[in-house]
Amino acid sequence: MANDASAVFDTLSPAVSNGSLADPFTPPADSSLWRKNFLLGAATASYQIEGAVNEDGRLPSIWDTFSATPGNVLAGDTGAVACDHYHRWEADVEMLASLGLEGYRLSIAWPRVMDAAGLPNRNGLDFYKRLLNRLKEKGITTSVTLYHWDLPQHLEDRGGWLNRDTAYRFADYADLMSRELAGTVDAWATLNEPWCSAYLGYGNGHHAPGLANDRFATQAMHHLLLAHGLAIPVLRANDPASQKGIVANIGRGTPNSDSAADQRAAHLFEVQHNAWILDPLLKGAYPQDLFELWPGTEPLVLDGDMQTISAPLDFLGINYYFRTNVASDGAHGFRDVPLEGVERTQMGWEVYPDGLRDLLTGFKRTYHNLPPIYITENGMASDDKVIDGHVDDTQRISFLKRHLAAVDQAIKAGVDIRGYFLWSLMDNFEWAFGYERRFGVVHIDYSTQKRTVKRSAELVAKFLKERKARV
Repeated sequence: MANDASAVFDTLSPAVSNGSLADPFTPPADSSLWRKNFLLGAATASYQIEGAVNEDGRLPSIWDTFSATPGNVLAGDTGAVACDHYHRWEADVEMLASLGLEGYRLSIAWPRVMDAAGLPNRNGLDFYKRLLNRLKEKGITTSVTLYHWDLPQHLEDRGGWLNRDTAYRFADYADLMSRELAGTVDAWATLNEPWCSAYLGYGNGHHAPGLANDRFATQAMHHLLLAHGLAIPVLRANDPASQKGIVANIGRGTPNSDSAADQRAAHLFEVQHNAWILDPLLKGAYPQDLFELWPGTEPLVLDGDMQTISAPLDFLGINYYFRTNVASDGAHGFRDVPLEGVERTQMGWEVYPDGLRDLLTGFKRTYHNLPPIYITENGMASDDKVIDGHVDDTQRISFLKRHLAAVDQAIKAGVDIRGYFLWSLMDNFEWAFGYERRFGVVHIDYSTQKRTVKRSAELVAKFLKERKARV
């Protein structure tokens, strides 16, 4: 492991330090990205990189169960080994630091740190303590997500996010984590992408736990957001110096035509993808248009729930990847109408940086209490290959530059954006797509676990070195 990492750093350092790397990435001189206080980092998630699913007292998660079920994940892949980060974390932190990345967003595996009775698992806790302490020693800002989809299976067996009690168990988990890790975390995010947890997990069954019912989706979402709201005051009490927030994935929907029906379809798309989460958080109510899409699916909401959910946030994390062109489905919803001749990624997602800018500026107009924003995930998958020891991920470099330009445009339009996290630090287990889709700025050879820094990461490192030299 150590030799592997050293080899990567040896090949990285000369190209970055001597300025010989051809650079189609560096932002223009007037870009907000040159600001000293604009945080530039990378992100990962526990189940996608850690592996070691049966070690040191870790319990099964819903993704262990889901990925072990034939037909759920491409090629039958699972997260059992992933990037073996649980064993290779020290070299991975060295790699992160060598790139000059200023922030690292990671998630904690709930099944690794608590047993079925809710008692702490010291082995799991010690792993995260060592990791976070090392990151702080390196001067890297730490952003920790409590829930990035790996619900303990024993809680799913009791109903998962359909069971209101899971929200209270999440608050217990947040209490333990913030007591144990206080002082090592700069920013806590309660949930990552509740839209995916609720809709993909309980609405259409594409993600764990694999249930498919619109009514399940809306109730699961309510309990997820309630869990968030219950956790916020706990985090504030236990770790007052840190920032507290939540991470939402957002989608840009554009109409296929100027017709009123298609315009309405695009509106409903964004209600389902954005307002479903942001309205409860920032307005204290669900958007009624949502139930035009899914009639009769209103969740059971108890007195005080919406006040709990809409507790003030220190920041809002935003994850953005692509836009969807939609048309009316002829009834009360929308249908996807893929555009021809547009640039797409390995996922088949359209590359559309303007969507990020338009959504951010739209949120500023819609939500007068919009908190400071971090772009907590943005990136693309490509079929990257190591050739002569290098990975030339040209499309990703262009993707990142254009999306960072969109962020800069939003900042100049008055949106308070304080940082950007690349998705992802390294190739990893891409959920239902297994290991085929590569989002990392570091290539992983899954047969050997060799890390190879891609050209995109080298160019980001070069920019960060130049920015540091300017200060």
